[in-house]
Amino acid sequence: MDKRFIERLQRDFPDFKFKEGKKFAFRPPKTIILGPVEPFYELLALHEVSHAILEHKDFKMDIERLKMENEAWEKAKELAKHYKICINEDLIQDELDTYRDWLHQKSRCPKCGLTRFQTPDSQYHCPRCENLG
Repeated sequence: MDKRFIERLQRDFPDFKFKEGKKFAFRPPKTIILGPVEPFYELLALHEVSHAILEHKDFKMDIERLKMENEAWEKAKELAKHYKICINEDLIQDELDTYRDWLHQKSRCPKCGLTRFQTPDSQYHCPRCENLG
């Protein structure tokens, strides 16, 4: 970990609380968990800072979570330019793939395998199994 980088983040974002943890995460409203040192540590940290800047909190529809992740990565790219951090598009797409895969698995009907749809009450429905049109 580049201690100077973290110190700079703390200076630039004094309203946010930075903590070390087992994995990178954002805990609303202002806590950023910094995971272990690994390649692209700074970019992963900027992604979590981006969630805080964008005031991401919770979501009702699962697709909203994917949207928030995408927004946070777009903001992280902007910040990366400012901090002169290398943007690794492969890493970003790999990270987004974990949410895409999660969403795909969650939306798949366990009975027939068809893609279900989610309603605003957060429930998934299968048009085949539930005879919904």
